Amino acid sequence: MSQDFVQDLQAQLQPFRQRMVDHSVYRRLDTLADLRVFMEHHVYAVWDFMSLLKALQRELTCVELPWVPKGNPATRRLINDIVLEEETDLDPEGQPTSHFELYLRAMREAGADTAPVQRMLAALASGASVPAALAAAPAPASVQEFVKHTFAVIAGGQPHAIAAAFTFGREDVIPDMFRNLVDDLARRFPGQLDTFIYYLNRHIELDEDHHAPLAHQMVRDLCGTDAARWHEATETARQGMAARVALWDGIAAALPQQQPVA
Repeated sequence: MSQDFVQDLQAQLQPFRQRMVDHSVYRRLDTLADLRVFMEHHVYAVWDFMSLLKALQRELTCVELPWVPKGNPATRRLINDIVLEEETDLDPEGQPTSHFELYLRAMREAGADTAPVQRMLAALASGASVPAALAAAPAPASVQEFVKHTFAVIAGGQPHAIAAAFTFGREDVIPDMFRNLVDDLARRFPGQLDTFIYYLNRHIELDEDHHAPLAHQMVRDLCGTDAARWHEATETARQGMAARVALWDGIAAALPQQQPVA
């Protein structure tokens, strides 16, 4: 690897990243019924993203009592900035909300069914494990596999690996995944998906201009010049991208009037 480790990592991940960006599922969201299927699957990825983020906050900042300084202050600032905007962003009316809650609102506006994911949340609140809560929903099989992978990364307890999954499997690629989708939905369904389009645009704006650069720096700080850590970060990110492609495959298979998946 050269001294610009992030660029080297991104170059290694480019073929896997392109599979996510070019997936046929985006081109198959032709009707509101198609979009509802997409949202009813994707909402679980919106939810488990927050667990990745909270795992980083737990590992990189002090969330225990009594408080003591923990880790690198610059890294603490990075993660807390991202938490602020993901957990308490502003909705279209300027009121605080999490991106997950905003997504639920977008689902209701589009006529998508939020009952399964709400059952999952209720099961978690009652003390169920994540697998049991997903089964109680019930979440689609492809969703359960995707979330299982996310929580396996979290359970590994390696901050640099969690940060790589968060950064390169999520934050870094979202703008490219959703930019064309936003323009297409706004054109075909004017006024019908305002909250969903706001959500997508907000993610594109925050992730591209703010969160991704912060997250890149976080990975640099956590991996340093340790070649083994950079290798683990790259492999974790690759596996996360493969998990996302498998989730998109599952959504494509669930769409009405199924066509072959590219």
